[in-house]
Amino acid sequence: MLVDEKLKLLRKQMKDKGIDAYIIPSSDAHQSEYVAEHWRSRAWISGFTGSAGTVVITTEKSGLWTDGRYFLQAEKQLEGTEIKLFKMRQPNVPTYIEWLESVLPEGACVGFDDKVFSWTQVKELEESFAQKEIKINGEFDLVDVIWEDRQDIPISKVYIHDTKYAGKSIKEKLDLVRGEMKKKGAQYYLLSSLDDIAWLFNIRGNDVKNNPVVISYALISEEKAMIFVDQRKVTKEVIETLKNNGVDLKGYYEVKDILLTGLKEGSGVFFDPSKTSRWLYNSIPSGCEKIEGKDITTQLKAIKNEVEIENLKNCQVKDGVAMVKFLHWLDENVEKEEITEISATEKLEAFRREQDKFIETSFDTIGGYKEHAAMMHYSATEKTKYTLKAEGMFLVDSGGQYLDGTTDITRTIILGPISEEEKHDFTLVLKGHIALSRIKFLYGATGSNLDILARQPLWEEGIDYKCGTGHGVGFLLNVHEGPQRFSQDYNDTKLEKGMIITNEPGIYKEGKHGIRTENVLLVVEDEQTEFGQFMRFEGISYCPIDLEGIDIDMLNDKEKTWLNEYHKKIYNLLSTYLNEDERKWLKRKTREI
Repeated sequence: MLVDEKLKLLRKQMKDKGIDAYIIPSSDAHQSEYVAEHWRSRAWISGFTGSAGTVVITTEKSGLWTDGRYFLQAEKQLEGTEIKLFKMRQPNVPTYIEWLESVLPEGACVGFDDKVFSWTQVKELEESFAQKEIKINGEFDLVDVIWEDRQDIPISKVYIHDTKYAGKSIKEKLDLVRGEMKKKGAQYYLLSSLDDIAWLFNIRGNDVKNNPVVISYALISEEKAMIFVDQRKVTKEVIETLKNNGVDLKGYYEVKDILLTGLKEGSGVFFDPSKTSRWLYNSIPSGCEKIEGKDITTQLKAIKNEVEIENLKNCQVKDGVAMVKFLHWLDENVEKEEITEISATEKLEAFRREQDKFIETSFDTIGGYKEHAAMMHYSATEKTKYTLKAEGMFLVDSGGQYLDGTTDITRTIILGPISEEEKHDFTLVLKGHIALSRIKFLYGATGSNLDILARQPLWEEGIDYKCGTGHGVGFLLNVHEGPQRFSQDYNDTKLEKGMIITNEPGIYKEGKHGIRTENVLLVVEDEQTEFGQFMRFEGISYCPIDLEGIDIDMLNDKEKTWLNEYHKKIYNLLSTYLNEDERKWLKRKTREI
């Protein structure tokens, strides 16, 4: 069915329900970034498949709002439809709420499915629409009515993530959470975020591709804990483990009834309004005190414990071995056999699958050759795929999910001769990457304070990238994890010892090329002086940066020293896991400059 035909059917449903505009976000009932197929309503209605975006349909117009990572992709995928692209955070581009305020008459009604809209989003709508007395209606999932072959909510099997990987038992984590609940004056903690639930109860699943989470809700009280999950996916072993740790299982949709009837009158219920749906919020009895704040678990899981860090470093070595084997294979075989953007990424996954404890990729691999790499989240298809040649640059952003960690790494690979402009841009990106990697900073700094370090070499030449510089990474969890991040957007999360964060500046020139260099960093303590505790980053991604892309004259002595030391560490860590040809190749690729 064509996009415009879907919009016509949706508008008929809107008319029947007295709705003048309908909002379709990217999220699921848990405000996840990556969602199961059942909740990919925005992608289904619009044809735009990026992970972030909001579609708004009125009786006569429609628009898609997405961020700078997806501008090029969205333009291509919306081509030929009536949907207009609104480039978020660009000058003179309204938000979708501002746009609705401008096109809707007073007293109009805006609809949405309140199971996929957070309480924070609904409050923003109510406040913005008040002046024009625009009403909201969250009762109807109109897409469900017209999406005939919509998939059911998945029921993949749940498994326990062993403490030898997680570092803390379920009981230990619940004790930490209850301690924080007490500080907030809460007798109950309502939890909707899937990766937070997985972390807290040491459970994993396969309900969302690349994200080993379990679709569920949780409610923690001072004495009990409950997980609300489809019982068909839970084995006897999991049930027994959870019960031994004081955790009961209930049906997925029982959460509403438990909230309505099972809470003590006058008790305090803590929840994160940005993660809790309006549907769930409305289930909390009016006689309870609603206590809002960031999820307690988000900060706890962001700081990795010593067991997790040790496991993750081992995991990164394995991942580095897979990357080096792939880069060696590509270097040896480009133009000797047909290698496409698709077959190259499949080969990389095959090398990862050879590694111990590998489960799946941590996101769909981004493999963009030449100008395709200018689309930050490019995804090759049989129609669009390029065949690689011994020339130009190939950007590969990839990662793995292992029992002992999650990885994320990007390398821009020089396949043959490149232009002076490409070499110049490659080196600018490297300079930004090194500047952030080697910084020493005073404790208390946030990612917002440090983001400028990676951008400065680019800004000096009037270049920028329309996304953040880095994000937290989960532990056998979501590859994008908060609350820490490197970004120009305000962030009040201090960088704490034990946090994991990526460093990934880039340059993206439409129609020309895309370049990104990404490593994962561990926040560690440096020296303590009379001025306070200083911190630094320890790089824990191990893969050479292509020396053929570097204009050495652009690097200063400190940058050369950093690169040489990094490459020496890579060779020492990985060489014993490689065959003779691979070792010789790695020795050449990590030579001193």
